[in-house]
Amino acid sequence: MSGTAQHEESGTGERPEDEVYNALRQLNSDELVIRFSGFEPRFREGLTLQLGEANVPLTLEGIVAGATGDTDFARDGSTVTYSATLPNPDGQLAWQYDESYGDTVLRLFLDDKTEPTLADFVSAGAKADVALGDVKPKSAWQTFLDYIFVGFDHIVPKGLDHILFVVGLFLLAARVRPLLWQVTMFTLAHTITLALGAVGWVNLPGNIVEPIIAASIAYVAIENLFTDKLYPWRPALIFGFGLLHGLGFASVLGDFGLPDGQFIPALIGFNIGVEVGQIAVIAACFLAVGWFRDKPWYHRMIVTPASLAIAVIALYWVVERTGLIA
Repeated sequence: MSGTAQHEESGTGERPEDEVYNALRQLNSDELVIRFSGFEPRFREGLTLQLGEANVPLTLEGIVAGATGDTDFARDGSTVTYSATLPNPDGQLAWQYDESYGDTVLRLFLDDKTEPTLADFVSAGAKADVALGDVKPKSAWQTFLDYIFVGFDHIVPKGLDHILFVVGLFLLAARVRPLLWQVTMFTLAHTITLALGAVGWVNLPGNIVEPIIAASIAYVAIENLFTDKLYPWRPALIFGFGLLHGLGFASVLGDFGLPDGQFIPALIGFNIGVEVGQIAVIAACFLAVGWFRDKPWYHRMIVTPASLAIAVIALYWVVERTGLIA
């Protein structure tokens, strides 16, 4: 049995260590490997693997650094590989990653299998416990259910940008039929690019997709400020925005990983989770202010200030994601 933990580091320019991150991103692959090799013993101190109450030693197998890319973002393709020999194939296996290292995805491979038998998200500082005797390949149904949670979690609570986009749609179309028409166009569009991005047929770098997603949120919010009715061409525009948001969803799947052997149930489950998350946001909006949608002051007192707040946040994201501010 073997295991891997995947981690991506990103700096925002707001923390003291971000200056170090930015300097490391300037290095080529060989230079980064040399720098990390000196740091590796200290890095290993933040990795804990236990079987029962006993610590299992980790042996460094190799370091691979990805090519230098856009230095505003963490580089892809960097891997540090460790191996460990378990004293027996049963018992309670525990894995913990130092909280300062961020979130990880823990994957366990049974013997010569090329697909992980277990793939679980582990939040920063949390401990992952695995009963080795109970580890079995997941069924398509279990994979489907697992990825519903991953998709939902990406919207609520982690997808603030997607939440604000859906709220922006709700504010101008608080009635069910026009709102459902827009959400349907958005869903259809992001389903297309999510699938294309997940299989690697469409791939745009995050430094292009993320600012445009923020701009789409700002556009919807700003339009809400200047009109109180839906124009016939808005669903088509929402469809175009949905294509971009789908690429954002695909990047999340790229980080978490889709099992090749159960690609379809995982992809469908993730997409359903995203939709359930969006429906939850819409339901919350209806419960909060939907009661007032027929009031003459609804647009002035609710739509305008809420849309203004969304527009300010989204425009800040546009500037931040294009690197104009740190």
